[in-house]
Amino acid sequence: MILNLRSESPTPKRSTVWLDGRLDAETYSQFDEAVRDVTPMVDNGGTLVLDLSGLEYISSAGLRSLAQLRKAMHDRDGRTLLLNPQPQVRKVFDIVKAVPVAEVFADIAELDQYLDLMQRQVTGRTDLQPTSE
Repeated sequence: MILNLRSESPTPKRSTVWLDGRLDAETYSQFDEAVRDVTPMVDNGGTLVLDLSGLEYISSAGLRSLAQLRKAMHDRDGRTLLLNPQPQVRKVFDIVKAVPVAEVFADIAELDQYLDLMQRQVTGRTDLQPTSE
């Protein structure tokens, strides 16, 4: 699966990372590595913007990476802002925010199956399928 990343740091107070493709079990390490390179360019107290307009799919592995990034920025008194999520990705964020996921799903595979189904329902696409972790 493919994840393309592009970043821009117009000021030490703000950097932007654009995601295009899938953030899942096969691509999360690529994302983690890229943001490890970008976050030091943002001053303590700064903002990291993730533009999700090109992100077509996110799995629990992707959610975990976003949570780790947000924590790392918070630990530096910074913020992580998510911008332009596609409807199916926004649906995943709504599900995770509204439901205590650990109490509902037996394991990661079951969670990813559910997130896949929700995203396919929003897009009407059948080619969005989870990858195994």
